[in-house]
Amino acid sequence: MQILTPQVFWAQRHGEIFLRVELSDASDVDISLQGHNTLQFRAQGHGAKGDNQYEFNLEFLEPVKPEIHQKLTQRQVDIKIRKRDERWWERLTLREKKPLFLAPDFDRWLDESDAEMELQAKEKINKISVESRVRKDPYISLKKGYLFMYNLVQFLGFSWIFVNMTVRLFILGQDSFYDTFHTTADMMYFCQMMAVLEVVNPLLGLVKTGFFPAMIQVAGRNVILFVIFGCLDEMQNKAVVFYVFYLWSSIEIFRYPFYMLACIGTDWKPLTWLRYSLWIPLYPLGVVAEAVAVIQSLPIFDETRLFSVPLPSALGHSLSFSYTLQLYLVVMFLGLFINFRHLYKQRQRRYRSRKRKVH
Repeated sequence: MQILTPQVFWAQRHGEIFLRVELSDASDVDISLQGHNTLQFRAQGHGAKGDNQYEFNLEFLEPVKPEIHQKLTQRQVDIKIRKRDERWWERLTLREKKPLFLAPDFDRWLDESDAEMELQAKEKINKISVESRVRKDPYISLKKGYLFMYNLVQFLGFSWIFVNMTVRLFILGQDSFYDTFHTTADMMYFCQMMAVLEVVNPLLGLVKTGFFPAMIQVAGRNVILFVIFGCLDEMQNKAVVFYVFYLWSSIEIFRYPFYMLACIGTDWKPLTWLRYSLWIPLYPLGVVAEAVAVIQSLPIFDETRLFSVPLPSALGHSLSFSYTLQLYLVVMFLGLFINFRHLYKQRQRRYRSRKRKVH
């Protein structure tokens, strides 16, 4: 018995295949998928050979998803099938020779570039729809204004420190190392006290950065500034103060303007690269300089007994604060590992997302 085939028209998009079967008053429609890419169709209806049983098989070029959507009308059967991988096919069937019953559906037909534009338009409409459903924060302008001013103030403070130290270095040479604390400490105190807000901001939901990396950095710096340098006059004239302050300010004069411009939706590529790259050498060097400062302070704390903890007479006179600092050295390098990994992941996410946008 001869197998009758209906006329089938097809079109595609990046993620879908559309089939239109010219069969009116179709009944007993049986559509199934064999394997991953072979469509089988069988139905009773009125086609080119009158009222008969019609059927056809299509072996697609690539695998498709098992869900098949069909819609019966008085004049035709519409079939929609999703591709397993969303990409443009050079043809519909695995065999290069097209079946005689298959033809393009010019009512739906788009070439690849037109389909790409259609897809982008749909994505834009969906994005606008989602954004319209999301409730806008009535205080968003106030929050952005606060963050902008905070980053601006910190940028100006660290810039003053960096420029001051650089000018004095060129004028006085190595002699500037030994009075760094007395010339810049007040501004560094101000900036580091302001930096406590970087721990508070994530808790209030003002920024998306993690709480623990911010706390590790701010707490670590404040221990060096207020405890090691601020409480020991003997440490204030050492050259290590210059290296610590200079490395801190070298990082911040690029970090704070980056966040400041982000508040107004501006992305300056050179600044972005410096913010996500300069920390790679400077951050570990800063931790090493801080460790040197801690090591140099140990004998001073032992000698002065500053912050020592009194003990019962049976155990001795007191427990030197230097033991706490030795433990802190271990925590410092653990914090270096945690923060370095956090910053590296930030850099990966930033440049991975930028590559996706380019492609």
